[in-house]
Amino acid sequence: MSIYQKFCTEITDESGNLQKLTLNYPDNFNFGYDVVDAVADKSPDKKALVWCNTENEERCFTFSDIKKYSNKMANVFKNAGIARGDCVMLVLKRHYEYWFAAVALHKLGAVMIPATHMLTVSDLVYRIKASDVKAIVCTPQNDMPEKVQAALNELQMTVKLWCVQTDISGFENLTKAAEKESCEFERAETLASDPMLMYFTSGTTGYPKGVIHDYTYPLAHIVTAKYWQKAEDGGLHFTVSETGWAKASWGKIYGQWLVESAVMVYDFDNFEPKQLTHIINRYGVTSFCAPPTVYRYLVRKDIPDMPSLKHTSTAGEKLAPEVFRKFTERTGLPLCEGYGQTETTLLMANFKDKEPVEGSMGTVSPFYNIRLLNKSGEPVSVGEIGEVVIVPPENGRQPGVFTAYLDNDEQYDYVWRGGVYHTGDAAYMDENGLYWFHGRFDDIIKTGGFRVGPYEIENVLNEHPAVMECSVVGVPDALRGQAIKAVVMPAPGYTPSKELELEIKEFCNRKLAEYKWIRIVEFAEEMPRTISGKIQKSMQRKQD
Repeated sequence: MSIYQKFCTEITDESGNLQKLTLNYPDNFNFGYDVVDAVADKSPDKKALVWCNTENEERCFTFSDIKKYSNKMANVFKNAGIARGDCVMLVLKRHYEYWFAAVALHKLGAVMIPATHMLTVSDLVYRIKASDVKAIVCTPQNDMPEKVQAALNELQMTVKLWCVQTDISGFENLTKAAEKESCEFERAETLASDPMLMYFTSGTTGYPKGVIHDYTYPLAHIVTAKYWQKAEDGGLHFTVSETGWAKASWGKIYGQWLVESAVMVYDFDNFEPKQLTHIINRYGVTSFCAPPTVYRYLVRKDIPDMPSLKHTSTAGEKLAPEVFRKFTERTGLPLCEGYGQTETTLLMANFKDKEPVEGSMGTVSPFYNIRLLNKSGEPVSVGEIGEVVIVPPENGRQPGVFTAYLDNDEQYDYVWRGGVYHTGDAAYMDENGLYWFHGRFDDIIKTGGFRVGPYEIENVLNEHPAVMECSVVGVPDALRGQAIKAVVMPAPGYTPSKELELEIKEFCNRKLAEYKWIRIVEFAEEMPRTISGKIQKSMQRKQD
């Protein structure tokens, strides 16, 4: 019996297909104590984390190891004054210390804020100020300590700073500090309704929003891991994601450890398709999940045999049918698409034991009540496009859906208007009950598996003296799904040219995180506008 079964009730049909899943958990449920420590006490030698990097270093951690090292780090944090409700930012790439620190913060009742190492100084300034972080734990790599210090200097703030593995001026070495601490940690008082995790996610207007999840969030990923990714008790699951993204929560810790599968972590900077397949074969990975961009690269190469691999899945952007076909033809493994948001867990997928259909998001998760509604809030017919909305249960509490936007009750109330959660995503259902993604109702760009808001890039574009007015949109791209395109009206005295295009791109991309880089600059004499004067980004996208 896997630990997850203690916290849920599964109703399946005669074929074993999940029909409904409901959660059962105590008021003080805490993933650190009730899952990690519980598995460690039950099966101390069971593998939890298999880690390697590009320097051929490797480590294997059991659940008892995770319990021990998370307790040590929890003691470091507690002694430094970190307490229940305090915000702590983790910028740890794919270093194995992330898993110790994450569980430690959960045990303390602190709010973990994962962040990517690709953030710029200005990105860090915004996040640190908005969340009022009490501490930052970061990688010694990619100039991150310098960027963190620069951000704090700009804010004239002082917070507790830790780095891992290395002694860095101004930072305490968390790895060394943890070695000196006790392996024991007395259970702290926390509630399932406490804030546990906050991700900053891009929006169509304004800066990224802080999306807050409570301590029930891990349990909502039981369906993600067991019924979509097919992570299995005693297996080894490999999701390709840096820990700064919500994808890591989907595939590198919560649901996988709940079903008692180990997670595979490959610590790398530069993506190399053949290296990923080498890792899969070397360590005997049983289930694999990656964004469509990764599969696009794989099908362009000669994919080797991967005999240990039993299941593959994908999410993050639209999967091209030809990628699905080529990968399946070569490996015999169909790609099972899934769909959800940073604000939710898995909402739809090509689930276990159902034949996936290329291009389809599959069927609705039995964990949610989902409908497609038109602009009037009425259900749409088969084949008709509607917005994906979540209808909460009668008690009004839907685990797995975020509990708040940071300091933005107005936006939270707006997405919950009419008593349902509005995803902003458009889809339709066919006559076979399969769902198909149509696009965003807003202007979010999904590029290479990342979610980018145009406002952030337009802000930087407007700093260039040649830019009179600008608009940023996502356009189709064979490699990334969407590429970021800037439409620019030149300021007086500037003439469109290849040289100016390159200058604008270089100017902006120096200031932007790499995943936000502008790939295309197009000059325009005027912008298409609505009656109220707003730029019609939909018209600009149609032109491509």
